[in-house]
Amino acid sequence: MNSMKRREWMRWCLFLGALTGCAANEAEVVPAPQEERTAVVEQSTRPDNEEKKEEREADEPVVETDGNVTRINGIVLVNKDYGVAADYAPGEDPEALAALMDMIGDMQSAGLDVSGEYSGFRSYQTQADLYAGYVAAYGQQEADTFSARPGFSEHQTGLAFDLKHGSGQLLEGETEAGWLLDHAGEYGFIVRYQEGKEEVTGYIAEPWHVRYIGEQAPAIQQSGLALEQYLGIK
Repeated sequence: MNSMKRREWMRWCLFLGALTGCAANEAEVVPAPQEERTAVVEQSTRPDNEEKKEEREADEPVVETDGNVTRINGIVLVNKDYGVAADYAPGEDPEALAALMDMIGDMQSAGLDVSGEYSGFRSYQTQADLYAGYVAAYGQQEADTFSARPGFSEHQTGLAFDLKHGSGQLLEGETEAGWLLDHAGEYGFIVRYQEGKEEVTGYIAEPWHVRYIGEQAPAIQQSGLALEQYLGIK
């Protein structure tokens, strides 16, 4: 076979091979059954608002109450909207108190001006008396910015504490307050009422007021959110 015929023969072989390959590829393409194609179309054309609705529902906070307090996503929440039963008097939570003592001890070891004395659990009646006194002195509108109405105080849960300086004054020194913002989460606490969050919490900033959360406290602290924001209710 001369060279020209050899080239023609090779081109013919390649041509036949291409046809065979195309036929094989075409044979592999099997149309999906009608019901499968319909399902794919329905899935691809599903309205976005339905998907977003399901996402919102999945993210909605879980609200539970036992008749004494309300828990949202497992965390006790007390604020101007969620209260505490008038006869609920658990005293100071032992776990929270132990964590508080550890935190105060470490603050003192670091040379910070913080007292071992603090304001912790308050009964409904104690809060009622305090609130009435503030209303008499400042008027209800102003009192509501820094004092909880009876039945709406975190102190009644036994999970909240007001820290003090050695002088007995509420803790508000810049160094001590800054330390709490940076480290309270390590002990299971958050600074509950922070500057810049007044519209969310309903209260003025209270650098001395810490609230025991437990293992989720570091995440809340790092988020920079108020508790209401972290729980997704504001």
